[in-house]
Amino acid sequence: MKLLQFYLKQDSKRTAQVGLLNGDSEVQTLNVSGNARNVIQLLADSELKPDHLTTLAKGGAVYPLSDVKLLSPLTDPEKIICIGLNYHDHVIESNMQVPKVPVLFPKYNNCLAGHEDEITIPREVQQCDYEVELAVVIGKTAKRVSKESAMDYVFGYTVLNDVSARDIQLNEPQWTRGKTIDGFAPTGPWIVTADEVDHPGKLNISLSLNGEVMQNSNTKELIFDIPYLVSFLSNTITLQPGDIISTGTPPGVGMGKKPQVWLKAGDLVEATVEGIGKLRNTFIADAEG
Repeated sequence: MKLLQFYLKQDSKRTAQVGLLNGDSEVQTLNVSGNARNVIQLLADSELKPDHLTTLAKGGAVYPLSDVKLLSPLTDPEKIICIGLNYHDHVIESNMQVPKVPVLFPKYNNCLAGHEDEITIPREVQQCDYEVELAVVIGKTAKRVSKESAMDYVFGYTVLNDVSARDIQLNEPQWTRGKTIDGFAPTGPWIVTADEVDHPGKLNISLSLNGEVMQNSNTKELIFDIPYLVSFLSNTITLQPGDIISTGTPPGVGMGKKPQVWLKAGDLVEATVEGIGKLRNTFIADAEG
């Protein structure tokens, strides 16, 4: 199932709703009550299963997909944990050493943006880069889970573009400021529940810039796979429902091209993960003033 957050384009108040994608062209709202008005709250209120989603969707209003604006499917996760240097070829193109343990850095809720949102390149950034990633959505509290049981804690998957300001990231002693700019983690278009993804470690993953393929790989090339990451992180960090683990990007980033390629105003970026979806965003210049 594809779980999403949206508002109706005709709704001037932009009231966020939760729904399921029906086929390719319809959205059906979930009948939720109390505080469960977004995906995080739904996950926190119960151990959400696909059959539960089916029950919640019964009798829900149905809208054409063209009538809704998709939001990031997770608008307020407690944690967004990103994994750096997790594809062998990306390590090589970055001129770095293969890590012995996962390289971690955070993103924050200010970074989140939705499908087809415009992403602003700050005037301070001259080297804006793209990074398509498979993102894991945690479904229930995980603390010190084993690799063997780790997948039981995964609710589903989405696509995340780890947009990066390389001129900030690589000229400071830590990566955080260059990675956590407003809008620099567009995510979506939806969450695909784990039961629909048989082999998350064998998914084609790609990104195109203005129609030209820039990244093209497969999640089988991950250095640290999903069960390892969930277990490793949960040993010291309690993972909560709705937390995002973004698993790293394959080779082909703009920094690694010869000549290097940097995003500019008007660029269209499409990030795709097989079986999950295509996340599309246009980049715009910072407003004057």
